[in-house]
Amino acid sequence: MTAAGSRHGHGSLLVAGTTSDAGKSVLTAAICRWLAREGVRVAPFKAQNMSNNSAVCVDPRTGAGAEIGRAQAMQAAAAGAEPEPAMNPVLLKPGGDRSSQVVVLGRAVADTDALSYQDLKKQLLGTVLDAFDDLRSRYDVVVCEGAGSPAEINLREGDLANLGLARARDLPVVVVGDIDRGGVFAAFHGTVALLEAGDQALISGFLVNRFRGDPALLEPGLRMIEGHTGRPVLGVLPYLRDIWLDAEDSLTLEGRPATFGRAEPYGREPLAVTVVQLPRVSNFTDVDALMLEPGVEVSFTSGPRGIAEADLVVLPGTKATVSDLRWLRERGIAEALRRRAARGGAVLGICGGYQMLGESIDDPVESRAGTVDGLGLLPVSTGFADRKTLARPRGIGLGKKVTTGYEIHHGLVTRRGGEPLFTDAAGDPVDGCVSGNVVGTLWHGSLESDEYRRAFLRWAAERAGCSFTPAPDTGFAAARQAQYDRLADALVEHADTAALWRLIERGPTPGLRLLPPGASASTMTAGTSASV
Repeated sequence: MTAAGSRHGHGSLLVAGTTSDAGKSVLTAAICRWLAREGVRVAPFKAQNMSNNSAVCVDPRTGAGAEIGRAQAMQAAAAGAEPEPAMNPVLLKPGGDRSSQVVVLGRAVADTDALSYQDLKKQLLGTVLDAFDDLRSRYDVVVCEGAGSPAEINLREGDLANLGLARARDLPVVVVGDIDRGGVFAAFHGTVALLEAGDQALISGFLVNRFRGDPALLEPGLRMIEGHTGRPVLGVLPYLRDIWLDAEDSLTLEGRPATFGRAEPYGREPLAVTVVQLPRVSNFTDVDALMLEPGVEVSFTSGPRGIAEADLVVLPGTKATVSDLRWLRERGIAEALRRRAARGGAVLGICGGYQMLGESIDDPVESRAGTVDGLGLLPVSTGFADRKTLARPRGIGLGKKVTTGYEIHHGLVTRRGGEPLFTDAAGDPVDGCVSGNVVGTLWHGSLESDEYRRAFLRWAAERAGCSFTPAPDTGFAAARQAQYDRLADALVEHADTAALWRLIERGPTPGLRLLPPGASASTMTAGTSASV
């Protein structure tokens, strides 16, 4: 294709999916990386995200810390752009099965249930469109990621993230489907056919994701789906093994490998790490840096099994600290952690996990449960503030610099004993607590700092009596950048990037066929896009 960077003007594209976890986030990142390598100034955008996996960025309007979906921060990194609230103007953080915290332009503004949020969405449309327009005014291309599936017709009214956005800004839409799950052709056809005529008119092509096998066997199906829908398949992307990118939700924990790096240890023995899979786990990507280390084997547990045997146990963050603490007790995990600590086993608590390890939690904000007892493994207590802390701190831990940490929490921890985990350059405490073999910190992301991670793993191995040695050359940031390039390479090799660029530059394909039953008989002619 002609280099995209040689083109002028602004354009946009929306990546929708036949289902959740079809590959929208990864494909959006791949497109962003491809365009960035072509010299295009590109930004990701997801109007509304639902995830407890979030990241801290800086709001360019105020200079203050702000919170967005971690997948959008990942996509911004792939694009070579600084993440900002406009890239994810609405973030929903589930605190229970029916309630979520609503974060607008990086700041929590309300807690709502599913029904009341439908009314709130009407007020958020202007915010979403303003954020999109702002990005489009500052970047050459904005690549939008949809949410769930556009065929969730029960949610079409008031939709912010899929066809509601596409109709409002006349965006071309490509639909990605996961062929590894089966039924991809039915999903493509059904997605288009269920949409009303104005929405169908924007669906300009399909992308098959996670294909493994002989492409020749797929070719008849590609021709048939194009014949049935009038829309081309723009690429068949291969099943990429060992891709680890910041995900939106804990669904991606299922089937994760034990390691992202080389399986064999650098030293004489591997290091076994068990992560407690809390019901409302948040920012579980904290352990990705551990999984990259050669010989570090990470497993997840939702029961006491594996707690005693591991060389290190990690209690991660959570959006529902008090509720998940109760769950730990009900599952027998709390008692297993106490027995482990009594025997001198290493335990790391991060954010909500750190708060659980303390003596008490006073929470009038999230659970409104008042004061509850913690696990009593660290000499700290936690009180909750109305305003959430959003920061990107730096410090020194175990004698090594930490430059990758970030804070997202209502809980304010007071240390009453032990030693600080992190200090500033002058040696003054800034965060965390170390008491014997139990460690806690409010800082997510600290393990992404390579020298600190190696020092921490040496500390954990010593306490486990394990002959594990961290590799001296594992670089987390470089490995992550290589992942983005791997995605872009696959896109360029297996997709029609010239066709993708035409959609970005020119908008929806005109004269697309409309399908029943979504398009009524009276509209079964070439459709035109409409605005909301």
